[in-house]
Amino acid sequence: MTPDPRADPASPGPALPGPIDPPARLLMGPGPISAYPSVLRAMSAPLVGQYDPFMTATMTETQALYRGVWATRNEATLLVDGTSRAGIEAAMVSLIRPGDRVLVPVFGRFGHLLAEIAERAMAQVHTIETAWGQVFPVSAIEEAIVRVRPALLALVQGDTSTTMNQPLDEIGAVCEKHGVLFYTDATASLGGNDFEADAWGVDAATAGLQKCLGGPSGSSPLTLSDRAVEVVQARKKVEAGIREPDDPSAPDFVRSNYFDLGMILDYWGPRRLNHHTEATSMLYAARECARLILLEGRQAVIARHRLAGDAMLAGVRGLGLAVFGDLAHRMSNVVAVEIPDGVPGDAARAALLNDFGIEIGTSFGPLHGRVWRIGTMGYNARKDAVLTTLAALEAVLRRFGVSVAAGGGVEAAADVYAGA
Repeated sequence: MTPDPRADPASPGPALPGPIDPPARLLMGPGPISAYPSVLRAMSAPLVGQYDPFMTATMTETQALYRGVWATRNEATLLVDGTSRAGIEAAMVSLIRPGDRVLVPVFGRFGHLLAEIAERAMAQVHTIETAWGQVFPVSAIEEAIVRVRPALLALVQGDTSTTMNQPLDEIGAVCEKHGVLFYTDATASLGGNDFEADAWGVDAATAGLQKCLGGPSGSSPLTLSDRAVEVVQARKKVEAGIREPDDPSAPDFVRSNYFDLGMILDYWGPRRLNHHTEATSMLYAARECARLILLEGRQAVIARHRLAGDAMLAGVRGLGLAVFGDLAHRMSNVVAVEIPDGVPGDAARAALLNDFGIEIGTSFGPLHGRVWRIGTMGYNARKDAVLTTLAALEAVLRRFGVSVAAGGGVEAAADVYAGA
């Protein structure tokens, strides 16, 4: 029997990997994207204790910054530690009581996700659906609210699977009229598309850093209206021996400890009651993402995304490519491009990545193998990233036998920038 070399302290053992050294990439897909350099620098700042005065002051600063990003005065504006899906789940499991009726309008993959999470929260889930590439008129949503009489409407704003941007500006008033809480998932849209939490009557909204906000995945900004906070606080359950009792008799407490927003609100609130250890480096990243948006100006950042998106749209059309979906309702930060006949979509994406270091996305469900999704968001919503991607895409298309106008994509996009 051969002896195990790991049992011998003198054995050198297997070779260890070297330090992390990722390849250079230009991330032009639907997310994640290339982070702002200052966000990456912020993440390398020294750690402090979770109750250090610097830490608690940074948490308070970050809350104030995200009120500016969300366009809200909501006191209950904070971060959920985890990816954007952590924020979605925290909002939904904290707002949904078992047996509640929940209405989910589905126009892409992420509407199905909201429906699944609502089911796991033991809701009676009702869905309405429209074709991928379309959005819902307000009248269709109101008709479903009247018919279903839900406690909560859960609606995606921007669904990257279809690249569609659902108009929200009239939805809040409809929900208020019928006594319905209004939650929206703004993961893919916040920062690059219009979002007015207070003006639109949004009760709860969540997002992620890895798209228009220009950071890494791992922190989920969240905001709650006073009406939503009342629901959350009524369901709060205490941690025995750790937290002060509030209403230990509450019968319908949130079944998740980690995602109980009532407890998370206490952690972020003035009492700073222990719930978890805040992810310090992600807090720094989230703070910097919000700071950069407000430094440039929220509307200026939205306009920059709109310009980059318009340029990319013109560019892919300049290459002779068709675009999927209702363009009047597309997100400014991602475009779905029909893959030309005869071109193997995954092989072309691999050529872009391997030869040019540029990543674009595939898609899901009925669009799998039919479209590429090209993003222009966050740090990459800029002219050089757009033009570089279009030039590389032209070269790859030629390699796969597609006849394209020489420089057609770059020229069309440059014209958009020149006319801005």
